[in-house]
Amino acid sequence: MKTSSAIMISLALVAKASADCWSERLGYKCCSYSTEVIYTDNDGKWSIENNEWCGIVSNSASANCWASRLGYPCCKNSDVPIEIDSDGIWGIENNEWCGIVSHQPNYSTTTTNAPKPTQNPQRPNKLSKTDITTGVRQKYASNFNNGEFQGFGTSFCWWANRLGYSDILSEKSATAFYDKEKGLGLTIIRYNIGGGDNPTHDHITRTDSNMPGYAINPSNNGGNYRWDYNWNSDANQRNALMKALAKNRDEIIVEGFSNSPPYFMTNSGCSTGNFNAGQDNLRSDAYPAFAKYLADVAKHFKQSWGVTFQSITPVNEPFTSYWGANSNKQEGCHFDQGNSESKIIIELSKALKQKGLGDMQISGTDETSIDTQIDSFKKLSSEAQSIVTRLDTHTYGGSKRDELRLLAENNRKNLWMSEVDGSGTEGTNAGEMGAGLWLSNRIITDLNGLRASAWILWQVVDNHISKNGYNGKKDSGMVDINKGFWGVAVANHDTNEIILTQKYYAFGQFSRYIRPGYLIIGCYNNSVAAYDKKGKKLVIVQTNTAGSTKTIDYDLSDFHSVGYKVRVIRTSGSIQNGEHWAELEPIVPYGKGFNAELKANSVTTFIVEDVEW
Repeated sequence: MKTSSAIMISLALVAKASADCWSERLGYKCCSYSTEVIYTDNDGKWSIENNEWCGIVSNSASANCWASRLGYPCCKNSDVPIEIDSDGIWGIENNEWCGIVSHQPNYSTTTTNAPKPTQNPQRPNKLSKTDITTGVRQKYASNFNNGEFQGFGTSFCWWANRLGYSDILSEKSATAFYDKEKGLGLTIIRYNIGGGDNPTHDHITRTDSNMPGYAINPSNNGGNYRWDYNWNSDANQRNALMKALAKNRDEIIVEGFSNSPPYFMTNSGCSTGNFNAGQDNLRSDAYPAFAKYLADVAKHFKQSWGVTFQSITPVNEPFTSYWGANSNKQEGCHFDQGNSESKIIIELSKALKQKGLGDMQISGTDETSIDTQIDSFKKLSSEAQSIVTRLDTHTYGGSKRDELRLLAENNRKNLWMSEVDGSGTEGTNAGEMGAGLWLSNRIITDLNGLRASAWILWQVVDNHISKNGYNGKKDSGMVDINKGFWGVAVANHDTNEIILTQKYYAFGQFSRYIRPGYLIIGCYNNSVAAYDKKGKKLVIVQTNTAGSTKTIDYDLSDFHSVGYKVRVIRTSGSIQNGEHWAELEPIVPYGKGFNAELKANSVTTFIVEDVEW
């Protein structure tokens, strides 16, 4: 048929909407031309038009619609001929061609009906009663980073420093943690820019945490600091970095962060802290020198190794009394709130601009407590506040997640949960799932309260197995996987293996399915949600810490429409006999919601397909 006259004529033709479209109340249009009954349920008869379900409204005109064989509706209200061709007589309604039924041609032809669906549209009845009820409310969606989640991640301090000497372990860890098909699919790396301790010191006893710095041959002439660089330093951490980036370079974000200045810029002459752990350890005349050191490292990474830090932070848990000289644990540096923290942020901004890195974001201040983070930002100078583009907080302590979120929103800053882990357990006689349930509920609590655009684990590997130890120090050995432990995996240096745990698989229930670009939506009752705007998918991650199966009802009435399939992925049980991202039978929603069973001591991810916002 011809189409040349349709556009101009259609401007004057407007048909009224059908008043008896029963399927609209279920979120579906009524069929405009198709009368083929593909499925029947309690609601009515269903067909398909344009690959979408539609409800069939019974009338004699549609039942004899010759134009449907050609992919067009028949006219409901118009009998004015617009064009006649070999197929029949055509009219126009709702700016579209339609066949006039009274002028039905007498011919037979072979036609192709609408494609059969791959899923059964028969919707089940909603359960009258469930153990748990939760809803996904659009008003709880995140406002950070333009509503786009940036991913899950981990710090590379200190595990990468320990295992990066081995290409085998580095490659296996890159696959396990950063490969989005075979592993966790993490997309954030917090890379530690080590200060480096006095080479005559030997007090750090962990095999992984004695981080090398880049500065050598230092001198200080009345506050005029000079030093050379050894760019071969830190080869282990860098090796692990490069192998991780190779897994997903398009999505991975790298942030540079510092625990301490180089030892020769400190008051104590030691990179683990001041003799008084509650006092500043950066010398008062060394702020520009320390800022220059960080900017030099950032520039070298970009120019020599092709790694651009999206952001950089000069402090880590600064307002604490954790960091004392000659500690056996790690580098650390106290900065007082207010002037000290403001000064290093301002100096770093100047140094980055001098190195041509003025577009590099400066984040801060990575306090150990949510509540301390609120106070620290408020006490920054107005200049320092304007420089910081993102608030980074750890959640080891504090409870004011809503207050911190609102503080960031009101100051138009992005927000990351940049570090946490622990040795907690949850569940009911949960065994190996105890640590994973604890981690899962921490992720849920943080994302629901903060609605941050990133969630970052402290370090994925916190324990190492090696009969020989490392640099004269003894490794911690294998963890008890039936109890709580830090990290989600263990590196066995004797067998070149990365040992995975149920805590690892629990983490993957989030990181593999809530991807960069998704919109975080706060929920309740041990669940969190995220919406994929491009793929029209809603992801819900749910824990069940009870010792028995629970039924749950998910209310999705905020959404315009919900499809016919919910994928179900679950982790439960043990490493030997349990489920590890196990794909179960899909669920059919009852409409704008669905019911499910939650296995005892489990973490389940539901992926609802074809969800219209």
